[in-house]
Amino acid sequence: MSLPPDFGVPPALAATPAAASDYAYCTDLVRAQDRDRFLAALFAPADKRQDLFALYAFNVEVARVREVVREALPGEVRLQWWRELIEGHGRGEVGGHPVASALLGTIGRYSLPRGALLNLIEARVFDLYDDPMPSMNDLEGYAGETASALLQLSAHILGGGPRPALANACGHGGVAIALAGLMRALPVHAARGQCFLPLDVLKRHGSSRDEVVARKPTPGILATLADLRTQAARHLMEAEKALAGLDPALAPAFLTLALVPGDLKALERLKDPFARVGGLSALRRQWTLWRASARTR
Repeated sequence: MSLPPDFGVPPALAATPAAASDYAYCTDLVRAQDRDRFLAALFAPADKRQDLFALYAFNVEVARVREVVREALPGEVRLQWWRELIEGHGRGEVGGHPVASALLGTIGRYSLPRGALLNLIEARVFDLYDDPMPSMNDLEGYAGETASALLQLSAHILGGGPRPALANACGHGGVAIALAGLMRALPVHAARGQCFLPLDVLKRHGSSRDEVVARKPTPGILATLADLRTQAARHLMEAEKALAGLDPALAPAFLTLALVPGDLKALERLKDPFARVGGLSALRRQWTLWRASARTR
């Protein structure tokens, strides 16, 4: 997919090569690591894309800490660095970190709520350990601090300020996106000992964390995944209701919601949810986002 002809940074930033290179780095990182949000952001106005990419690159950085460290303690140190940066204690240390530099620029430009970013980091501490997700309520809370927060912050950037009226849409939408994403990534998480399937639902179906990390497609795990798909569909329906009449200028923040129905259908067809990462194919994802964007226009 080629970039739109107006893709780039606004003149004020283009005049500062270092700033332009920081945002370019974020763009490349999101393109490589978070393809869905990368494609969705391309439908945003040119002068907003760089800031969306800075936000999404920050999310990539904190979400992949588990992948780049072997033990929890170094991961905690990395997350603490990000906390201190956002709290304003690390400004002098960002010269060699393009994502940090770009994020600080975006925070300042839009007065992004730092509390939401700090809560996102705090939620990611869970990723560093092999403790199972205790309950469905905990899982929805995790989704709220991560995927829902990204929706809210994206809408903030696109709207030029906070959009409290979208809190309900962001809350439900983020849970739908997160549940679908976690079910798609089940083989990856289970292989490294993580269990995002909530224990209370597993127990209700006679299953356990041990079965998840053993990667056994038992009837209990399949029933648990069916329950999660139902929950994701319910949250998606509530999000769509809350988004009725949405300002088209804010629509790119919510485009990835369009992927959830197809992902849920594809996941339902999997006989072995541990065999491969599920969901729509890459080409189908791109086409679905394009079609959803066309509808909003």
